[in-house]
Amino acid sequence: MKSQSLDLEQVRKDFPILKRRVHGKRLVYLDNAATSQKPRSVIRSMVDFYSRHNANPHRGVHQLSIEATEAFDDSRKKVMSFINASAFEEIVFTRNATESLNLVKYAWAGHHIKRGDLLVLTIMEHHSNMVPWQLLAKEVGARIEYVGITPDGLLRYDQFEALMDQSPALVAFTQCSNLLGTINDAQRLCASARRAGAVTVVDAAQSVPHMRVDVQSLGCDFLAFSGHKMLGPTGIGVLYGRKDIMKRMEPFESGGDMIKSVHLSGAQWNDLPYKFEAGTQNVEGAVGLAAAIDYLNAIGMGNVRRHEQELTAYALEEMRRVPGLTVYGPRRASHRGGVVSFNLGDIHPHDLASILDEEGVAIRSGQHCAQPLTESLGLSATTRASFYVYNGRDDVDALISALSKARRIFHL
Repeated sequence: MKSQSLDLEQVRKDFPILKRRVHGKRLVYLDNAATSQKPRSVIRSMVDFYSRHNANPHRGVHQLSIEATEAFDDSRKKVMSFINASAFEEIVFTRNATESLNLVKYAWAGHHIKRGDLLVLTIMEHHSNMVPWQLLAKEVGARIEYVGITPDGLLRYDQFEALMDQSPALVAFTQCSNLLGTINDAQRLCASARRAGAVTVVDAAQSVPHMRVDVQSLGCDFLAFSGHKMLGPTGIGVLYGRKDIMKRMEPFESGGDMIKSVHLSGAQWNDLPYKFEAGTQNVEGAVGLAAAIDYLNAIGMGNVRRHEQELTAYALEEMRRVPGLTVYGPRRASHRGGVVSFNLGDIHPHDLASILDEEGVAIRSGQHCAQPLTESLGLSATTRASFYVYNGRDDVDALISALSKARRIFHL
């Protein structure tokens, strides 16, 4: 990919899986909020690592180990640049965003949050940014307050500001909802939390892959995301943490490579970021993530965001013309990411997903790991379409056509 703009035809050629046919139909992949597909450059980078450079990093002086170490560290530098972290030490590789958030829970919050402290979350959190804090509150006797949403699916900033007056110890929120697509003003939220004296944890799993995210501009203390949602492989995630905070944190796991020295009397921890990376790391995953970053940078994150916003606006327009279809979340595409959750009449989302699959259209149905938000909407489940760089208007048209078939089957 050498183009500085999003050439949809060329982009699609870069993804081998899009040549597949499902049930005899063209694959229309609209489940990107769950995981994205992988371009050839990412696949090649991982095959090349295993074919030419495979060794354990940071452990040997032989050539292959040196090359593996360089590849691993170069990948970290690309992540650092991609989110504009201020230091190499602020990028910790994990398995995914879930592990990144749990790392903060165990290595920082578990040592700092105490009985009676207030934790502020939002009702739109993914379970991964809710359950760890619920467990923590139960363990130490802290309390949790949740910020609600407006009828249009926007965050209640008035509720948030009122909670900041109560001096919370920790504020955790998603930058982009995986169910409603709502984009929260992370910079505003972090600034308010900082003035209140709280530490901020941002779930950026649905934002880093789709828009420019600058952690220094956001002013967050921690930020988590996953590689598999941004064209990279599964099994690799990132935790960004401010260096001054992470220096004072205890390790998350113990074992090889997170230590500087071990004696019978005790151990001394390694420097950042290795203090939080115990054991042999997913080097090929980091290499694949770096290749994904290269691919996205070649397109330009501004182009990625612009493409998705235009496609989402088209989808919202077309879907609102479908009789009996209810769309959830912000009405304006500028207020949301490339995520559209909906229901069609009284068709159960799982039944609807099965019908769409017969037409080659892959979408998600269920609670999307956001059960409290789903229930707050008075729903048991929704159907979700989510877009990425290889989706176009023809994919939206295929979705609409499949929805029309579902209406005919259920006599709506």
